[in-house]
Amino acid sequence: MMEGQAGAGAAVEISGIAKRYSTGAQAVAALDGVSLAIEAGSLVAVAGPSGSGKSTLLHLLGAMDVPDEGTIRVGAAEVTTLSRRERVDYRRRIGFVFQSFHLLPALTALDNVAAPLLPYRADFDKHERARELLAAVGLAGREDALPSELSGGQQQRVAIARALVNDPFLLLADEPTGNLDSRTGEELLQLLLGLRAQRGTTVLVATHDPVIASRCDRIVRLQDGRILDVTDVQPEEATALLERVTRLEP
Repeated sequence: MMEGQAGAGAAVEISGIAKRYSTGAQAVAALDGVSLAIEAGSLVAVAGPSGSGKSTLLHLLGAMDVPDEGTIRVGAAEVTTLSRRERVDYRRRIGFVFQSFHLLPALTALDNVAAPLLPYRADFDKHERARELLAAVGLAGREDALPSELSGGQQQRVAIARALVNDPFLLLADEPTGNLDSRTGEELLQLLLGLRAQRGTTVLVATHDPVIASRCDRIVRLQDGRILDVTDVQPEEATALLERVTRLEP
């Protein structure tokens, strides 16, 4: 079991991370010497144009891939030195939310949320926890609905509840509002802000959306696999930050 209290956020330390992919005879650097420190319980936006390395960074933090160079520490775990079995255990304590909701179409909302818990023993009622999380994301009364019976925003809410069912110390959201209209995207952002405040989870959001980025605690801007800058967000600076982030977008 990984160290750390359930639901408590973990600090993140990234040092000299590099990741390269081969495309034919060439090697493309998705990340090139990235170093970053993130405080426990903070909400951080990773912004930048397509191909800047946002998704790669989240995949490495989630132990879905391994870097070619550098180290990653999340809480007490040095992710880059974990064995295959240890990575599986580590991923059980990480929450993932993607642009595509990845819900199982034959399962109800309740069963989709409970699904990550089913292979493991627990000293609590798994479906009761799923029910509580659906209520927390505003879907009380929709527990028996199939994904096809839910709107896109509601499906993403189910996906967020599922990501929280293991009480993760780190939540990774990769373009979570990319398939949603602006109003629903704002509602999902408010939900993430509220859940972070209630649970203390550290949250990283990779996003093209400058509005979402400007509502986070910090904005990390990537370009060509490198950190361009890191900005602490102040409410009075939101308009200027929107302009700066937007200039990087395609």
